[in-house]
Amino acid sequence: MARLVRVSPVDIPQHIIQRGNNRQVCFGNEIDMKAYLHWLKLFSKKYQVSIHVWILMTNHVHLLCTPQKEGTISRMMQSVGRMYVRYYNRNYRRSGTLWEGRFKSSLVQNELYLFELYRYIELNPVRSGMVEEPRALLLVINNLQHR
Repeated sequence: MARLVRVSPVDIPQHIIQRGNNRQVCFGNEIDMKAYLHWLKLFSKKYQVSIHVWILMTNHVHLLCTPQKEGTISRMMQSVGRMYVRYYNRNYRRSGTLWEGRFKSSLVQNELYLFELYRYIELNPVRSGMVEEPRALLLVINNLQHR
C-alpha cells in the first residue's frame, strides 16, 4: 500500500518528532548534535521552513516549525535525515537505518496548543533527566549554536 500524502499547509506550524530505531541513541555526543543542527539549518533555509524551537534528545528530535511553501517540511526532513544517517553510520562504523520510520508530525492549529508545545519541547530534557533545570539546557544549546 502506498504511503499517505502528508498534510503540510503553508504558514501552519507543525510539531515534528523523529525517533531513533528501537529508541536507540542517535546522538552520542555534542559533535553529533552539531552535525545534525548544521544540516537542519542548511536545509531549513533551502526549503524555506522556519524553525521556532528544537530539542535534540539522545534518542529523538522534537521540532516546532512552519513551512513557507507546500511540502517543504518533508523535503527538509528527508535531506537532513539522509545526510545525518550517512554521517552517523560512517562515524560509528555501522550500516542500516537510524530512524524509526518516517517522522511524525501534527498540525498546531490554535495558540493555546502552540504555547503548550513550546513548554513541552523545552522541558523534555528536564523531564528525562538530561538536565536538572531549563537554564542548564540553555547553556548546552548556546554552546552547540556558537561553536
